[in-house]
Amino acid sequence: MKEELKDRTTIEILVRRFYDKVKEDELIGHIFNTMISDWESHIQLLTDFWETNLLFVSKYKGNPPKMHVDVDREMGNVIDQQHFDRWLQLWNQTVDESYEGKLAEQAKYRAGNIAFVLLSKMINART
Repeated sequence: MKEELKDRTTIEILVRRFYDKVKEDELIGHIFNTMISDWESHIQLLTDFWETNLLFVSKYKGNPPKMHVDVDREMGNVIDQQHFDRWLQLWNQTVDESYEGKLAEQAKYRAGNIAFVLLSKMINART
């Protein structure tokens, strides 16, 4: 039975399940595994990010566009639409497997917007 995203605990479970898939993914796994050395810290940071974005709790302190531009540079400016499409596919799949309701739909909608903005910033930073 699916449940609703309702608090930090359910968001953290979602984030953990998502990154379990990401780490094993043939297309994007190597990017994340290369760039992230402390997975537990990353999970907590992204739980803060999604808690801030879905529950409007001011926890996340960071600059996602800058971080993604830096990752793209480190990886040789090879990250493109297919990588973000796969990221979004895995995110939506993970949400849909276990969650339903308003915040689950918001999580998917916002992820789509975030992917568009981050990819745009990365491409613009290359010029």
